[in-house]
Amino acid sequence: MKKFTGSCHCGAVVFRVASNFEKTIRCDCSLCKRKGTVINLIETEEFELLKGDDVLSLYEWNSNIAKHYFCKICGIYTHHIRRSVAAMGVNVGCFDHLTTEDLPEIGLVKGSTFSIVKG
Repeated sequence: MKKFTGSCHCGAVVFRVASNFEKTIRCDCSLCKRKGTVINLIETEEFELLKGDDVLSLYEWNSNIAKHYFCKICGIYTHHIRRSVAAMGVNVGCFDHLTTEDLPEIGLVKGSTFSIVKG
């Protein structure tokens, strides 16, 4: 797999992934639906944060298992740690070399069917 560098809009958060971008999805949970992003699924060891740890903001909801990261400055969702600790998702829009037309098939995850913790 090749390594690619991605960033948020303002460039404060920069990261590198090793990926072939063949595992891309859209999720229909309430958060992902509102973000509207295409997510590239990777293993945790394929991700390296190069810059911006100090400007990342963490958002957790529902069961507080998945951890969603955003740039505090420009607000762009960059990546998240999935329910499975060995897996991550990165925002395909953070890579200048890619458009959704470059991707093979974009799968759909029915996140809306995941358990919701009632408060």
